[in-house]
Amino acid sequence: MPAVMSGGTAGVDGGGRSLDCRSFWKAGASETPSAPIREFHDALETGDFDRARVHPKFLHTNATSHKWAFGAISELLDNAVDEICNGATFIKVDKSTNTKDNSPMLVFQDDGGGMDPEGVRQCMSLGFSTKKSKTTIGQYGNGFKTSTMRLGADAIVFTRAIRENNVTLSIGLLSYTFLRRTMKDDIVVPMLDFVVQDGQIAPLVYGSQGDWDSSLKIILDWSPFSSKEELLQQFEDMDSHGTKVLIYNLWMNDDGLLELDFDDDDEDILLRDQGQNSGASTKVQKEIIQQHISHRLRFSLRAYSSILYLKKFENFQIILRGKPVEQINIANELKFKKVVTYKPQVAYDSQVVSVRVDIGFAKEAPVLGIFGINVYHKNRLIMPFWKVLQEASSRGRSVIGVLEANFIEPAHDKQDFERTPLFIRLETKLKQIIVDYWKEKCHLIGYQPIDPKLRSQYKAALKDSGGPGVKIRHEASTAQKTGGHLSNLLPQTYDDEAAFRLTANRAGSALHSSGQGSMDSAGLEEDLVDIGSLGVLDPNCNEKLSEENLVLFTRREDLRQRDTQLKQTIGELEHELEETRRKCSQLAAELQLRRSQQQHYM
Repeated sequence: MPAVMSGGTAGVDGGGRSLDCRSFWKAGASETPSAPIREFHDALETGDFDRARVHPKFLHTNATSHKWAFGAISELLDNAVDEICNGATFIKVDKSTNTKDNSPMLVFQDDGGGMDPEGVRQCMSLGFSTKKSKTTIGQYGNGFKTSTMRLGADAIVFTRAIRENNVTLSIGLLSYTFLRRTMKDDIVVPMLDFVVQDGQIAPLVYGSQGDWDSSLKIILDWSPFSSKEELLQQFEDMDSHGTKVLIYNLWMNDDGLLELDFDDDDEDILLRDQGQNSGASTKVQKEIIQQHISHRLRFSLRAYSSILYLKKFENFQIILRGKPVEQINIANELKFKKVVTYKPQVAYDSQVVSVRVDIGFAKEAPVLGIFGINVYHKNRLIMPFWKVLQEASSRGRSVIGVLEANFIEPAHDKQDFERTPLFIRLETKLKQIIVDYWKEKCHLIGYQPIDPKLRSQYKAALKDSGGPGVKIRHEASTAQKTGGHLSNLLPQTYDDEAAFRLTANRAGSALHSSGQGSMDSAGLEEDLVDIGSLGVLDPNCNEKLSEENLVLFTRREDLRQRDTQLKQTIGELEHELEETRRKCSQLAAELQLRRSQQQHYM
């Protein structure tokens, strides 16, 4: 067995069995013989009823609900977000080192309310949850176990809490390595509790002193820490309350490399081999797509966590490897944005539910075909860039939407919804919304109008005006001559259609007067989803639009970076100015003091 998996060698006799491999998807396939019935089984029995026993392999089986490692990480982020009501202001996600074997560990730390001894036992129990409110994300009592065991073979929890003026420290170890190598046929979770009295930390014994000492020995043998003092040091960087989770013996891929990549980016945690295929046809498109949030979220934890929550936090931050994550509201990135209200029929006897759907074109349209609907549940992203329409269809190209669907429940891994009749109705409605929006707005990004009668008017208007790129070229030229900012041509929020209106007033007015853009269509026309000859990008303006959009997009990103640098410089100068003013005040006070002293002696 590799040393990195041992978690400690003390206390392991010759009969210890190792995990077969470091790959998560193969770790549960090995057959380890069960240990014979031991005396501790009798000690674990409580009450007059037989207790349902859970084999350690269930920890692995349970964790397979997370197909995606970031889905497991988001569960731990959710736990911290749920603690905002208890005073949490941050969740730190970082890398640490197991000093026993120099292997990397994944660390999560928040300053929430923490858990008392009873709470940490409920956290370590299977299927227990007190989160039943409409605001909390967690509710099944399973997220901590599935997420930690999906990321690594072992996890240790440190938590500090204050309950009724009692300050307690608790430590719990959930170790798949320990359970399998010692051939346990039941899940044993050693725990330690301490109480702080008069500034001193003393053991808090609930059972017998022998049980407490046995738990301490197991934790020291199978955790990254070798003494009780090292364990208690983990509480030193906590305030009066909070929780820290260390996940170690992290899983590897089939090539023997860690699933999580900590080395390529010092400010991020990446997934290996997840961002290779971008689907771009040209080098320039590939470069833009690789930087787009819809692509980066698949392998960049910083990108994924930036859109993980719909509403921006006021007094809470996700701090990834020492740098706060900047939250992004996808709806604010859309151009020609429109809001559609959808009222799903949840149940005959339920209250009327109203759902807001923000829909618009991606700011890179029409150069890049990025599209999809981002579906949130209780502020949490469940399905990012969900391709409601067929990917090969030209209808809906570059259309992006955002909605919060609290009226349906997500799957247990919170990465999808079960295909219930309610969900299927939502999917059908979203198809209708996308197609109706496309019919109304597609000409604004250079596509031909859907209505055949208007298409000829549109072509004539383009011919008379010289194409939809004339206005942009004129404004770009004017901006260069006057020294203006070219980024103003691509504002961050495109709520006003006039910002990119075609000069063909005849075609534009005809489109709106025809009623083709109505979003209140009663049904979905099946032929609108299929690929057809209509809605194809006008070849006469395709090349011009591509060049102009690429130039403007690149220029805009450069100006954004320059704006960020200028803001940072301004902040530094303001700080220096404040320091200079403070020093001037001190010098003035000293000068005044010396003058008064001189006058006194005179």
